[in-house]
Amino acid sequence: MPAKKRKTVKPEYETDDSSSSSEAKEKHPEKSSWSPPHWEKVYENIRTMQAEYNAMRQKARKSNKSKYSAKDQRFHILISLMLSSQTKDTVTGAAMERLKEHGCTVQKLLDTSDKKLGQLIYPVGFWRTKVKYIKEVCKVLKEDYDSDIPRTVEELCNLKGVGPKMAYLCMCHAWNDCVGIGVDTHVHRIVARLGWTQNECKTPEHTRKGLEAWLPKDRWKEVNTLLVGFGKEICLPIGPKCGECLNRKLCPEGRKWTTPPPSPKKKKS
Repeated sequence: MPAKKRKTVKPEYETDDSSSSSEAKEKHPEKSSWSPPHWEKVYENIRTMQAEYNAMRQKARKSNKSKYSAKDQRFHILISLMLSSQTKDTVTGAAMERLKEHGCTVQKLLDTSDKKLGQLIYPVGFWRTKVKYIKEVCKVLKEDYDSDIPRTVEELCNLKGVGPKMAYLCMCHAWNDCVGIGVDTHVHRIVARLGWTQNECKTPEHTRKGLEAWLPKDRWKEVNTLLVGFGKEICLPIGPKCGECLNRKLCPEGRKWTTPPPSPKKKKS
């Protein structure tokens, strides 16, 4: 039987996000009395499994910030999010380090040639497209925001290459104002597997609303980082490592998992 083709996921900046952006501007749903069973235990188990991963990310965020102003640091968060789409964390982190060494301010990137900027961010996914979008965003930030980043989800979503997920994460981490949960493909997948929304959600935006309806707001900032790391290390899109997961007996998908049979021994020739 031929192998099943893996579904291709379009990068966020390449989609027409007009509909998702307008959804992001809607009011948040009222808090629901519903919540998934045992969710606090599941959440704490994921925290335990991701402790080392999150410590590594926190250390990376603290590095190389001292010479930059608070405004520049907010800009770094936006650029890092733009680079991270369809790109491994290590590749994004290395690209950001090169940008900071080069000089990562709105004006400096505007003064940098497209060729040089491409060399600095390569090999992030779709780096040529990102060079173009970064330049366009820098121009808008300089002309309309005094080289700072916007303070609302709506304005952030109006920037080229920035969708709702990036906008909510920017609000949380750049402005320390968590007005919503950043939901990417990892969060969308894991929330569905755990049964963490009252109804089935077909898009990340629907998942965001379903999650925000019951998850306490003091968890909104952490939940994206927590689930993204969990999705990259254990709850993989294909072949999740349910046998290694602390939530195997609490997760609807994990309860279906069975120990794989031992590999047959090769006959000696």
